[in-house]
Amino acid sequence: MTEASFKRTVLFVAAAASFLGPFMISTVNIALPAIGQYFGADAVTLGWVATSYMLATVVALVPVGKAADIAGRRKVFALGAAIVALFNILVLFSINLSFLIICRVFQGIGGAMIVTTSVAILASVFPPGERGKAMGINTAATYLGLSSGPFFGGILVQNFGWKSIFVTAGALGLFVLYTILRHIKTEWVASKEKPFDILGSFLYVIFLLSFMYGVFLIPQIKSLYFILTGIALSIVFFRYQWVASNPVFNVRLFVDNRSFAFSNMAALINYAATASVAFLLSLYLQYVKNMSPQSAGLVLVIQPAIQAVFSPYAGRMSDKIEPRFIASAGMALTALGLFLLAILKIDTSMSYLAMALCCLGFGFALFSSPNVNAIMSSVSNEYYGIASSSLATMRLLGQTMSLALATAIFSIMLGKEEVSTANIGIFLKSVNLSFVISTITCIIGIYFSYARGEILSHKASNNSD
Repeated sequence: MTEASFKRTVLFVAAAASFLGPFMISTVNIALPAIGQYFGADAVTLGWVATSYMLATVVALVPVGKAADIAGRRKVFALGAAIVALFNILVLFSINLSFLIICRVFQGIGGAMIVTTSVAILASVFPPGERGKAMGINTAATYLGLSSGPFFGGILVQNFGWKSIFVTAGALGLFVLYTILRHIKTEWVASKEKPFDILGSFLYVIFLLSFMYGVFLIPQIKSLYFILTGIALSIVFFRYQWVASNPVFNVRLFVDNRSFAFSNMAALINYAATASVAFLLSLYLQYVKNMSPQSAGLVLVIQPAIQAVFSPYAGRMSDKIEPRFIASAGMALTALGLFLLAILKIDTSMSYLAMALCCLGFGFALFSSPNVNAIMSSVSNEYYGIASSSLATMRLLGQTMSLALATAIFSIMLGKEEVSTANIGIFLKSVNLSFVISTITCIIGIYFSYARGEILSHKASNNSD
């Protein structure tokens, strides 16, 4: 196999994996009303079906990323694909919502294994001059998963029931497993001789679980105890990582590398502001507009479809133009799209909604690929694993926080009531409030995106050295 064909094969496998995770998320979003009806669950409990996957992924990313650097990224990637396939198929045997959520937790752990290794493998294979284009294609695959998920998810739910979406995801997981075992034999090991930081991994998991569980419990008073405990444990974790000889999470990168730190912060803010869009609009279209899951999926496909088209171009541009300029423009467009959604009404036209989704899609495309390129190009080869897991952590932590905020607003304004014609006005106000907060958050993110500093000049100086 020539070097060019090997690169294409690696990119295909990474893109297939990047497609799988968002596909699982977006298909579940469109199936939430059907799942809620099947189990008789309220909107707050339904939120756990979506957030359990992201929470499990975000707490596993950093330990899994470090384990991949030691044991081998290909091995961890393949094991993750196997876990994803298995626990999607096991959903067929769900007798209650608790079993489904447990399966979603393991799906999230498997997803973490795939996500944290795929980007690191791409960064290892593609040099800086080609990396932006590769990251753009990989990002396009992510958005293709988001865009096709609502469409195919709507068809599957409407014609074969909600469990069919998990069967499909399981089959895709088996395909990803086959492709890496069959076509890629190379192994990437970055720190084979270094021991795994068990204590650091344990502290990371419990501090993040405690904090995020507390967020999900808002507005209950006991949420404060979990949040404060999480903050206290995070201080212990970061102090330990600062002095550890082989930390699971190199916190010094965030202190010594401004480009790395600000790019990660921009990613966290962007996803915290936008991840709940599909969740909120799925409920809005089906409860307020009385659309079928299939029709709602067709509307929601607009945003990620725009992202999939423009992400490769944005990634290629970021190899020639400073990523901060492109990404900051994308963040600004995203804020505009969120503002347009913040004033949704019962009689809002579909053309208006399509315009807002196009604005969001183009903004996401301009932000994501250049931001990924900036993060992976701001560190040396030995830190690709931690950079990849850090990026994925910020992304999924932001997504989890976004859904937690939406769930908390529903909990405060709707309580345990199921959405119905009697409370549709309160439901719509909850959606509007969520988008207002998201808009403000995204505006703040523009600063971190722009203030990250120069990336291309940094790469040039590294190459000259």
